[in-house]
Amino acid sequence: MTTDVSGTNPVSHPEPHADTLRYTAFTDDPAGGNPAGVVLDAAGLDEAAMLAVAAEVGYSETAFVTGRDEVARRFRVRYFSPLAEVAFCGHATVALAVALAERLGPGEIVLDTAAGEIPVATRVDGEGAVLAALTSVATRSRPASSTELDAALKALGWAPGDLDPALPPHVAFGGNDHLVLAAASRARLADLDYDFDGLAEVMRRYGWTTVHLVWRESPEHFHARDPFPVGGVVEDPATGAAAAAFGGYLRTVGLVTGPARITIRQGEDMGRPSDLLIEVGPRDPRVRVTGRAVPIG
Repeated sequence: MTTDVSGTNPVSHPEPHADTLRYTAFTDDPAGGNPAGVVLDAAGLDEAAMLAVAAEVGYSETAFVTGRDEVARRFRVRYFSPLAEVAFCGHATVALAVALAERLGPGEIVLDTAAGEIPVATRVDGEGAVLAALTSVATRSRPASSTELDAALKALGWAPGDLDPALPPHVAFGGNDHLVLAAASRARLADLDYDFDGLAEVMRRYGWTTVHLVWRESPEHFHARDPFPVGGVVEDPATGAAAAAFGGYLRTVGLVTGPARITIRQGEDMGRPSDLLIEVGPRDPRVRVTGRAVPIG
């Protein structure tokens, strides 16, 4: 039996592919972070088989290594949620990179994904834990239209007054599209009770992977929650792709004008606290996302 990452009810699944590893990313605690499946040798699996494994694992995403050159430390990777393939997944990338570093040694690796080339640097920190820092594809961000915003707010059960006027709604890209909405208060962010099917329909209509809900505690520290109904889960405890997109958003709206290091606390309200570090420059459209990952069980 695995646990639905929404933190609500246990979900029974048959045993997954025998070589599936389980890691949790953006934490050093197996009870925290965002769980991901990792299959280091998926060369013999077709798309239907990978989707079936991801559904059996039951986590928001599973990463599959479908090709490799260990001498060059270059790997071809696909990502699947329990319901569909996604172009890129940040927390599964961190989990995969840590799993590879534990087997091949720390250093630089390159992942070829559907979203593009993702370099990842891995190293062992002073506490003996493996850190992985991925560099996203080029990010971009645009204002959300009134139609997009109205549909999202209705599904979330939020009012326009619940938003922070200093952080305008945007659709931001960091490998996938994410709607970015900033809550006016921590209490608004904590009170998440949305229309699961309604928000999923809105997200499918506009092509969003998650809705990245944030609250700004300070210019360098944000709290986040990421509804992920299109992936079959209520909420993602840590979302590296959304964090990358959010870094691009901060640059676009002028909240980053020089090199910046910003921390994001996610998963706290669902009992799986996660810590993501993003590094954003004023001119480089890419964003660096750093975190730990540890095996589960």
